[in-house]
Amino acid sequence: MTVKNADRDAIVHGKITEKPLREQPSYPTWAIKLVMAITGLIFGLYVLVHMVGNLKIYMPDHAGVAAINEYGEFLRTMGGPIFPRESILWVFRIVLLVALVLHVHGAFALHGRSTRSRGKFKRTNLVGGLNSFSTRSMLVTGLILLLFVIFHVLDLTMGVAPAAPDAFAHGEIYANLIASFSRWPVAIFYILAMVVLFLHLSHGIYLAVSDLGITGKRWRQVLLVVAYLVPAIVMIGNISMPLSIALGWLS
Repeated sequence: MTVKNADRDAIVHGKITEKPLREQPSYPTWAIKLVMAITGLIFGLYVLVHMVGNLKIYMPDHAGVAAINEYGEFLRTMGGPIFPRESILWVFRIVLLVALVLHVHGAFALHGRSTRSRGKFKRTNLVGGLNSFSTRSMLVTGLILLLFVIFHVLDLTMGVAPAAPDAFAHGEIYANLIASFSRWPVAIFYILAMVVLFLHLSHGIYLAVSDLGITGKRWRQVLLVVAYLVPAIVMIGNISMPLSIALGWLS
């Protein structure tokens, strides 16, 4: 915003300025919110598919091979023989990594802009309940999930100690899950991380509905139900695995 038809004498004496009230950002806020919404939905779809695949831990063995191990081999050989082994899997990993970088950058950028814009004035007690708590804690829950993702990759993908158990073996998904979740501190960490994921993902989908411009009353009602139903299914499914192993129901 600038002053039109300003009094030049007043400007000279410092009473009026033609400078904008705030600097124009390199990227508009709406663009960052759009990127946050899209990358968040990518992660939401990923964790749902990932949870469904991991539930194969409950399926019976096939010819002496654990069902989840067969699933893992399928992921590594997708696209073959046209594409090299693990090439499609690495495409998915790169897409997720780029989405993660964009999502984290957007979160800090929006938080910084909000803080600078609000200044010392804070709005409180505008909304109550779970939705208000999720709103205030989005950055914190996001950081917790980032740490969880790093631990998860070191534990069950790369097998790096001390995150991973000593018995870790590449390709032996079932045995690695049993060895990892048999450690109660790790099982509890995974369970708590899934509760955090529910809070972050449910509110993230709720925000994405608005940021993507979905304004129809019927569509908003449907998608807001999905915003809580899908994260709840993911949370319950993912919690069941470390809990079943820690309690000795799977071995």
